[in-house]
This record gives sequence, structure tokens and C-alpha cells, in this order.
Amino acid sequence: MYYSTECESPVGRLTLGSDGKNLAGVWIEGQKYFGAGIPEPMMPNDSLPIFKQTKDWLERYFAGKKPSASELSLAPIGGKFRQEVWKLLSEIPYGEVITYGELAKKIAVKLERMSMSSQAVGGAVGHNPISILIPCHRVVGTNGSLTGYAGGLEKKIKLLTLEGVDMSRFFVPQKGTAL
Repeated sequence: MYYSTECESPVGRLTLGSDGKNLAGVWIEGQKYFGAGIPEPMMPNDSLPIFKQTKDWLERYFAGKKPSASELSLAPIGGKFRQEVWKLLSEIPYGEVITYGELAKKIAVKLERMSMSSQAVGGAVGHNPISILIPCHRVVGTNGSLTGYAGGLEKKIKLLTLEGVDMSRFFVPQKGTAL
């Protein structure tokens, strides 16, 4: 059985999902792929310890502290490739960014391949079910584009700014599928 609770944040209402013990999702209201991967309807339950721990983590994060996602038991649902990409996302330090191309090179090495498609990596990044804690907002385009964020580009900008990232080198794309 899966459970959910909600909380407010500086980037909007968040829905948290859990299998009862582990955190399976953090979705920003209106986010693409909201609840994706959860195999059944989630039942509201505000009393789970993992939800209390996650809300505390989020409160510290939005207060400018640097909590580590390793403090929580995370269980995102996804295939092997996506799991590997999400593990790499979790290694991106607070306040730093990586490009889709750099991430693709890292996953290629990890999977012992000659190369990896940045688009395939982008698909896995976009389907990350644990927003903010697994920091997919820290991935940018090679040319400095703030391309794609399932929660919306304005929220990506807000999260990066909160983390102290120098935003002067980035831009919002004016057209394309990654908006």
C-alpha cells in the first residue's frame, strides 16, 4: 500500500509519497509525471515517520541549510537505467550544476558503455519521482540553457538561486520541447 501527505513550500504545494517506510516520491503541484511509477492509488496518511522526517528535511533545505538526502530512506520506483541516473543525480553537490552531456558521460562509464545519449539521460532525469531531494534541478544544458524541469523552469530557477548558484551564466530557452 502507498500513502501520501502534502506540505507547503516556497516552490508550491508538495505531495509526498511513501510505501509506508520509505520515501517514494516528492512532487511539486502541477509537475509532469505526477505520481508516475506508484502502482496503486495513494491513501492519505499524515502520521508516517518518513513524512515527518522528509518535512523536517525540506524545512532545513528551504532555510538554506544543506541537508543530505542520505538522511532519509529513499525508494524511487523505476527501471535499472533510471535508478542509475538517479543515483548519479544524488551525487551532485549542493549549489553546483552538471550538464546533461557530463551526466551522460558518467552514466556511460558506470554502465561500461562507449557513450550514452544525452536525450536518454534527460528522459530519466525528467522522470525523477523524488524532486528536490534527488536534485534533478541541478542539471543544465551544455550551452547554459536551463532546459527542462518537470516542476517548471521558474521553480528550477528558484531552487538553484536558493542554493547560491551564479545564475548569470544561464538562460531560459525561448522555444523547444524542453520548456
